[in-house]
Amino acid sequence: MKVLGLMSGTSLDGIDAALLEVGDLEPLPGDPAPRLLGVLDWELLAFRTRPFSQEERGAIQETLVSGGAREMALLHTRLGEWFAAAVLDLLEEEGVTPESVSALGSHGQTIWHEPPQAEVRGASLQMGCPATLAERTGIGVVSDFRSRDLAAGGHGAPLVPWADRIFFSSPQRSRAIQNLGGMANVTWLPRATDPTPVLAFDTGPGVALLDAAMELATAGKKTFDENGDLARQGQVSERVLERLLAHPFFRKPPPRSTGREIFGSRMVDEVVKEMGAERGRDLIPGSTLQGWPDLLATLTALTARSIGEAYGRWVLPRGVDEVFLMGGGSRNPALFEAIEGELSPLDVLPGDSLGMDADAREAAAFALLAWAHLMGIPANVPEATGSRGPRVLGSWTPGKMRVRP
Repeated sequence: MKVLGLMSGTSLDGIDAALLEVGDLEPLPGDPAPRLLGVLDWELLAFRTRPFSQEERGAIQETLVSGGAREMALLHTRLGEWFAAAVLDLLEEEGVTPESVSALGSHGQTIWHEPPQAEVRGASLQMGCPATLAERTGIGVVSDFRSRDLAAGGHGAPLVPWADRIFFSSPQRSRAIQNLGGMANVTWLPRATDPTPVLAFDTGPGVALLDAAMELATAGKKTFDENGDLARQGQVSERVLERLLAHPFFRKPPPRSTGREIFGSRMVDEVVKEMGAERGRDLIPGSTLQGWPDLLATLTALTARSIGEAYGRWVLPRGVDEVFLMGGGSRNPALFEAIEGELSPLDVLPGDSLGMDADAREAAAFALLAWAHLMGIPANVPEATGSRGPRVLGSWTPGKMRVRP
């Protein structure tokens, strides 16, 4: 069965599309239900990223900051068109017909995510019209993956641990898969035959704060600190770093999730003011940069330190043999090295060494979650999300309608 997955993350860099071929799930002996344990034949046939144009990225950012009902409605349909273009481009380049794809799993673009608080259930809004996507591609769409877990009292996040266990478990070693998207999250995987539940949660910011700072520094001309070059030039402000690490989120035990509502532009604005960075300066060789290298070095340290502290509290006590970094932030050498320093003497390795493009992990996961929906297999991990139990995730939108003869 061919299934396709789409992911547009909080980093807002583009739309990831992954095409999987999935075989049969064979439960391991003693596994009462093929929910977390099992041998599944799968192959990543293709992966592409369709970058957002400056205009598209700006439309998303504007809606995130101050969008009203009209802006959100228009963005919902526009995202559906952009997602469809990413799908059709990949299929055309690979010579695959839409008719041969059984389902398309679309995470959508997160606009708002609010975890459950005390007696108040959580809420999460993802946009990207599934009807538009089904109409343009002719492929049935599984979307709205978070809602069922939220309705069952969970966070609706993280959603990828079920797929992580199938993709990345090792018979010999326990692993931590650390994602570095806009937000950062970890999946701890026991050895493949160990029935211990997966542990997964958001560690805090990934690259969202770094990217927002670069956009402020360059008046939108640059959207990320390429190779971490600017952060390398700066000195970490321990005073600011300690204040940021005092945020209550970092002391919350799992299950926990977060987003730009906490680690977004408002926090960057506070740090810019606190560190005296000058807005809108072009970051060109030889220019005088007021405060930006130190600010980016501090935000890089925040991501790395928050990961290290989270591991120390909740991951390392379970035993970890190796850590793999995935997502766009894993391409930032300054951030990679900072995380290595925080997790030493653990082996910290690039996610590509697992046999899958480090950027493809989440899109591939949503392809597999679409397959699970078709098979009626619960694919949330209650131990990670905090929900009341296993649930089949997603809602179905039919693809090409066929008239009966």
